[in-house]
Amino acid sequence: QVQLVESGGGLVQAGGSLRLSCAASGRTGSSYAVGWFRQAPGKEREFVTSISWSGGSTYYADSVKGQFTISRDNAKNMVYLQMNSLKPEDTAVYYCAARYYGSSYYLLSQSNSYDYWGQGTQVTVSS
Repeated sequence: QVQLVESGGGLVQAGGSLRLSCAASGRTGSSYAVGWFRQAPGKEREFVTSISWSGGSTYYADSVKGQFTISRDNAKNMVYLQMNSLKPEDTAVYYCAARYYGSSYYLLSQSNSYDYWGQGTQVTVSS
């Protein structure tokens, strides 16, 4: 199993930046892909971005392309989400999730394909 802990959320003004971190522990020796999802109040959880084990495949929701960047450091078992030019509509609880193997967009963009989830971190963007 993989345990995930997110950090880095907070309150930021519109136009600001935040970097979220997702720390993985447990059975991290096997290849696992990581996705970020978010859920705003009253809305369904939605895909934000994902990255394959090697980092060679990354995917982004259209709403965050060019604004967010996902990266990972496998030596540290860390995945990062750099969020720039934040907007009030980016306000949500952000979750990282992991699944063993997989690199296709179809797999890595679907929340129900992930087996392990963090507890989430709140991001609030004020206007």
